[in-house]
Amino acid sequence: MTTRLDRKSVQDRSAGRRGLLATVGGTAATKVAVMGVSGLLGIVTSQLIIAHFGTDAYAQYGLLSSIPSLLPFADLGIAAVVINAVAGSSKPKSDEYVLGAILTAMRILLVSGLIFIVISFAVYWLGWWPAILGNGLLPGDGAVAACACLALFGLALPLSIGQRILVGLERTNVQVMSQIVVAPLILTAVLVTVGIAAPAGSFLATFSYIANAINSLICLIIAGRLISPQLKSAIRAIPHVRRHRGVRAAHLAWPMLLQMIALPVAMQTDRLLLSHLTTGSELAQYNLGSQLYGIVIQTVAAAGIAFWPIYAKARSASRVESPLIPTLWFATGGVALGIVLAALSPLVVDFISGGKIQLDNWLIFGFVVFVGLQAAKYPVGMYMTDHQGLRFQTIPIFIMVPLNLGLSWWLIGLLGAGGPIVGSAISVAVCQVGPNIWYVNRDLKRRRAAALASEPT
Repeated sequence: MTTRLDRKSVQDRSAGRRGLLATVGGTAATKVAVMGVSGLLGIVTSQLIIAHFGTDAYAQYGLLSSIPSLLPFADLGIAAVVINAVAGSSKPKSDEYVLGAILTAMRILLVSGLIFIVISFAVYWLGWWPAILGNGLLPGDGAVAACACLALFGLALPLSIGQRILVGLERTNVQVMSQIVVAPLILTAVLVTVGIAAPAGSFLATFSYIANAINSLICLIIAGRLISPQLKSAIRAIPHVRRHRGVRAAHLAWPMLLQMIALPVAMQTDRLLLSHLTTGSELAQYNLGSQLYGIVIQTVAAAGIAFWPIYAKARSASRVESPLIPTLWFATGGVALGIVLAALSPLVVDFISGGKIQLDNWLIFGFVVFVGLQAAKYPVGMYMTDHQGLRFQTIPIFIMVPLNLGLSWWLIGLLGAGGPIVGSAISVAVCQVGPNIWYVNRDLKRRRAAALASEPT
């Protein structure tokens, strides 16, 4: 009898590994295909912007387009509630808890989106955009463009619920594939602007926000069909607060929100620091390096988030799934991809900029190390998406904020454009990868001991 149980356990683990590899590998392959097309089109777009509008317009384009990366907390942490609810349900099409989670998320996103629209106009009227964004903001229409970008972000925010639902349904590859529309839409808009000779150099970043809103709408439509009629029911119930109260969200949303507030301050302020602390070509260098290595980082992120529903399902079934081996795969793959891109970067950079921009060696080195560390943190991070795991991550991330800002500020003076990314790499290693691996090791031992204790003798 014991032998049969052992064989079944081995078979289950083997099937689980094959399923995990298929899900994550399929998502990664999809992302590589999407980023291949998007990367090529993005290179053409950058070349057009630099050639027709100049490096200053390109620098502002990168600065304004990166505003969403500073605002991952915009959903107020509700992504964790939706993904865990959908992933943990055996019948998401009819599960009342799933309906309540979607309803709660949509109400929160509507309020959050409205707040960002108000903030965008308030900052413009107060004249604060130049002080916030620094020297990278073009004089004249730059502040108007920044206001428009943040307002468009707020308008599109409620649409992002569809992407969370797809991740929870283990359809991350579908969510990734939908992104194929973004780069062609941006390129088309830039081509039209160039073709009609419109003086729109300050407003090029708005094309990115419109394209991403269309992508979110596509995901929302697909997700609505996959879990029909849940999404329609949730939309109809939004105004009826007393009759349809939603679900408890604070236990997951608050630790997620605190992380999402701290992370962009720690990790996404590199352009702002360069914009304030330098006056030369450093910001344009960083923009181009970030665009190139963003291809790898986004591929890693898309494949990594596919682990979330896998570990959420395992938790709901009281099954122990270790993320340690996937962490090793991801770290190795991230470094390898970073090195390949480093070897190709001189040719690619020269083609994009026409020789106007050269990437510093420290910038390239920093991105290679950073990519490897970002890859390493995803599997363990997705394992830690229950209440205890999210809460544990909060303290090291808050420590990372002053550490990374201080290091980046200091290293900009020593290394120039490469300073912020080297500082970010050190901070991720010390405050995320190391602590998360320690927590996961301890949690795996605890859960395995509990599973053995609960087995019948």
